[in-house]
Amino acid sequence: MYDLIGDIHGHATELVLLLEKLGYERRQGVFSHPERKVIFLGDLIDRGPQIQEVLDIARPMVEEGYALAVLGNHELNALGYHTPHPKRPGRHLREHNDRTTRQHEATLRQLDAGQLRSALDWLRTLPLWLELDGLRAVHACWDEPSRAALAEGLAEHGGLTPSCLQAACVPGAPLFPHVEVLLKGKEAKLPHGISFFDKEGHERRSFRTRWYADPRGQTYRSYAFETATIHSSSPLAIWILESANPYPVDAKPVFFGHYWLRPDCPAPLAQNVACLDYSVGKGGLLCAYRWQGEQTLRQEHFTWVPSTHGPQAATLTEAPASSAPI
Repeated sequence: MYDLIGDIHGHATELVLLLEKLGYERRQGVFSHPERKVIFLGDLIDRGPQIQEVLDIARPMVEEGYALAVLGNHELNALGYHTPHPKRPGRHLREHNDRTTRQHEATLRQLDAGQLRSALDWLRTLPLWLELDGLRAVHACWDEPSRAALAEGLAEHGGLTPSCLQAACVPGAPLFPHVEVLLKGKEAKLPHGISFFDKEGHERRSFRTRWYADPRGQTYRSYAFETATIHSSSPLAIWILESANPYPVDAKPVFFGHYWLRPDCPAPLAQNVACLDYSVGKGGLLCAYRWQGEQTLRQEHFTWVPSTHGPQAATLTEAPASSAPI
């Protein structure tokens, strides 16, 4: 059975506390459990203060067979940031500008050249999704057409090679829209004249959709992960309804991170859908789900530890609450 862990973002102290809470013990330097494995849902790096320490925990667990991991958008961004562009001398697949450098800044500052090279080599080996017996894992969105397109592209390029990264990281390249869906989620445009400010203060005119849900009868506010900041109660545009691909209620449970949910009491988003990113990087929770083989997910199988770096550290308890997105 598996313990699935959401975005860690360089918070090794919380990771150790969570692993210990889940019953993992460090043996010969590697955390393990006699009966269970961890699945890391991506975004191990960037933002937090202990990035190398997180890699020093997660990587040996994966390499020794005590854990699995999928690539997050921050890991893919790092690969693109450090891969030279074959057609633009001196440039990289992910442009080096103020925004992209700021997002990757903590990793650049904390890892020396050798550590960074080693980390990138390992990250390149991670899958973009996991299809296992009884469950699925992906960083942001399970979308079958995009998953199939990426499977074909990975096979054609022989994995996350430089040519594959070029096809996945450069806007307009053939794999770019599909990797955007799986690792960043689906987005839709807001009605004309409506915008909101995201968690980093950027004005947005598109929103992340609750891609797993049936959009019929929903408004822009109810269909958005950014519920707290979108105030439009208008019905969704027809094109959004027609392009939606809700996650089937009879499909395997799917687990993902990415969405910075509010650090309330974690709970399933649907009977077979769970997000495990509860904003540890913003003083929230580092969250896991203890999967026992069930197809209908249960709130009591969520477990978490509060951030040791934020206001939640002294105030959060395991009491029922909502799991509205942040």
